[in-house]
Parts: sequence; C-alpha cells; structure tokens
Amino acid sequence: MDMHTHHDTTMPVDERRKVSLVIPAYNEGRGLLRLRDALTPLLDNRMRALSDGREIAEYDYEVLLVNDGSRDDTLQVLRELRAADPRFCYVSLSRNFGKEAAMLAGLDYATGHCVVILDADLQHPVEAIPRMIAEWESGYDDVYGRRATRGRESWLRRRLSMAYYSMLQSASDIDVMPNVGDFRLLDRRCVDAVRSLRETQRYSKGLFAWIGYSKKDVEFVTADREEGASSFSYRRLFNLAVEGITSHSTAPLRIASVVGFVTAIAAFVYLIFTVVRTLLYGDPVAGYPTLICVLLLLGGLQLCAIGIVGEYIGRIFMESKRRPVYIADIYNDSKV
Repeated sequence: MDMHTHHDTTMPVDERRKVSLVIPAYNEGRGLLRLRDALTPLLDNRMRALSDGREIAEYDYEVLLVNDGSRDDTLQVLRELRAADPRFCYVSLSRNFGKEAAMLAGLDYATGHCVVILDADLQHPVEAIPRMIAEWESGYDDVYGRRATRGRESWLRRRLSMAYYSMLQSASDIDVMPNVGDFRLLDRRCVDAVRSLRETQRYSKGLFAWIGYSKKDVEFVTADREEGASSFSYRRLFNLAVEGITSHSTAPLRIASVVGFVTAIAAFVYLIFTVVRTLLYGDPVAGYPTLICVLLLLGGLQLCAIGIVGEYIGRIFMESKRRPVYIADIYNDSKV
C-alpha cells in the first residue's frame, strides 16, 4: 500500500538532530558492502571537518535503502546490514516501480530532520554530504549537487543530455538546472512538500524545482561506477525525457498547434496561387508526384500532432486511475 497517509514520520525528540540518507537500490547486491564501508565514517561522525576550516555538528544518521524489486540478492544483503547495524534501515517494494517511485518511498519512510538522496553505486561521493549539511546549517532548504564532470560517459550521451536540458529549460516555466540530478539534501519541510505531490507520472527533478524554497549548489565530481552496470539505457533515458517535458510543460501542444496553423495558411496560399495561375495562364494543376508529396507531408504532420496529444491524454488516463505510486512489502524485516 502507499504509505503516504499511514506511515508515521513524527520527528525524533532527541536533542541531537537526525540526518536520513535515502538510497534507491535495484540489483545492487554486489556493491552494498562497499557502500556501507564508504558511509561508515560519516555515520560515526568522523567526517565533520571541512576543507575550508568549518566543522559541522554531530548528528544521528539513518541509512534508508529502498529495494526496488531487485532480482539479485539485494534484499538478503539489506537484511544482513540491518542485523549488523540498526542505523541501516530498508524498505522493500513489492516489485520494480522505478527510481522515481523508490525515491518517494524513501521520503515517505525517512524520519530525519533533513534527507539526503544519493545513488547506491557511489557515483555520488559521500565526501560531498558534509558540505551539503554545512549549507543546510547555514539556512538553505534544498542543497543540490552540481556535477563538475559527468564521469565516464559517451560523447553522444553527454550531448543528448545537454540538448535535453536546454530544450526543457526553454519549454518549462520552472528552472530545471543542467548537470543537476537527484543527489541533494532536502530540509524536512521540502520533504513534506514533495511527499504531498502524489502524481503517479513523476519527474522528481522538476518537482524539486517546482516546490521552491531556498536553494544552494554544492559542486562534486562524478565517480565512475565500479560494480554492475547502469540500468538507464537510451530508451529509458528517452522515456525520462518525455516524462520531464510533458510533466512540466504544455509547449509540445502549442508547437503542434502553431505548426498546424502555419501549414494550413501555407496550403491556403498555395491553393490561391494554383487557382490564379490556372485562370490566367491555363497551366494544368500539378500532377500525381506533387499531390503524393503534399499528402504525405500533411499526413505526417497530423500523425505527429496526434502523437503529442496522445502523450498528454495517456498521462491523464494514468492519473485518473488514482493508483498508489508504489506498494511497500517489507519495512525493517516486518511485513507492511
């Protein structure tokens, strides 16, 4: 069931504040022990000193891993981590709902005064988290990681990503920043704001921008993935791009309308030109090849417009079902 209304996220009353680390995990069994080792110095408050001379306070930490229907031994490793260290918590979803749903599940179950979202593959460096906490202590509500480099990524994928961000920025009325992903720290009121947005077709980067609040960037260098392979193929990235554009902009519908209007005007002008030329000069109407080309052009434009409208109708259809974003199966060794 969707735990938005049923899970208790009452803030801890301890004097020392808590930081929750939310980490979606899909087939990450081989890398979770490395993740634990990388996080241990932070959890033990041994990473308080910053390079600029500042020092963050001591915190209680909670690591909340969300098993997103993994097919490997991820769930078993999570159970072992939980048994060895109670600071490691986990939520296991009933099937693979996708990273967006897994992040929402993590936010629903996190109990900290702030939440840090990061990936399980350590491409988001743990060393950047104390700097995020320092900015949060300074009063910022949303401290997001900005990539200084994109890591070991192909030229084509990098170019497509930048082109997508440029297109989304120009089409949307919110500031969707390039080179900024899901790696960020959210104050509790930002977490509650995102949790209140229960749409099933989710694009979290846009939602983080939409809720507003005071924001600050922390630059980091993307590490290369050492275990497993990214589950984001070009097809899934394309689907994510469509989600981003259709979730936060109606620009494609406007473009389809404008193209249709311009095409209709051009067709009318050409019709007038053809009639006048025939009346004045007796020239025959253009033949079969021209007619076929015009029909194919108009048919293609119509199909594109119908496809764009269909994307939005499909989103309306999915939202109208009002299904939960995810279904949780196990929370810390107990059935939900």
